[in-house]
Amino acid sequence: MEILVQQIINGLVLGSMYALVALGYTMVYGIINLINFAHGEILMVGALVSWTVATALADSGLPGWALMGIGLMCAIVVCSLLNFTIEKIAYRPLRSAPRLAPLITAMGMSLLLQTLAMIVWKPNPKPFPLLLPTEPFNLGGPVITVTQVLILVLTVVILAALMYLVNHTKLGRAMRATAENPRVAGLMGVKPDFVISATFVIGAALAAVAGLMWAANYGTVQHSMGFMPGLKAFTAAVLGGIGNLAGAMLGGIVLGLIEAIGAGYLGDLTGGVLGSHYADI
Repeated sequence: MEILVQQIINGLVLGSMYALVALGYTMVYGIINLINFAHGEILMVGALVSWTVATALADSGLPGWALMGIGLMCAIVVCSLLNFTIEKIAYRPLRSAPRLAPLITAMGMSLLLQTLAMIVWKPNPKPFPLLLPTEPFNLGGPVITVTQVLILVLTVVILAALMYLVNHTKLGRAMRATAENPRVAGLMGVKPDFVISATFVIGAALAAVAGLMWAANYGTVQHSMGFMPGLKAFTAAVLGGIGNLAGAMLGGIVLGLIEAIGAGYLGDLTGGVLGSHYADI
């Protein structure tokens, strides 16, 4: 029973990070019907920018939570500018093109960002500094770390804020109107280009948060770290019904739970034929 509870905790943490990235996928698809396959690389850039800032300020005497906050702010700014530029340069000229063209462009952008990150930060994995206390909370057998608690709390707060933004603000109404019909929304005074850019910026900010949380939880960063989380978050978005915000959140949590519980019990279920490292199947 202890193992099950521990794997549920791990699954909720993992699913929370998937949900943050999946929301970026589903928001963009819901408005312009584009699968932004470069979104996982935005997570990677966010993690590497956070690592750069935390490492550069390591001797400043600032407490770990302050370093994490500064790193997060820098990551959000860099990722938002990057995604805004990608949308404007790579996707906007192809908005009226056949569906295959922007899809191939997104794949190419993913490879480009990975290569640029490898050039800037070098290909070797880098240890992420321990910024928060490492002593876990004991829950009567299962344990949870301070970092994992922060991930869960941040995810709940961010998702609640996003739902409020989409459902109860002027920008949210503009986003929903643009998703319904961009041309008609434009006739009603909505600026579709601004709404689409804002959607990319919001998605990038969510990915930046997920990137820092991923790095802090697993303790390592590198240029290729965004591929698998991006792929799994896309799966979560599809699982929850792509274009559906609540579905993307639920899909991320469900996928995280399936993966974590699978890792804990796959060996027993297959008689030792498959180990925990086969959890991706």
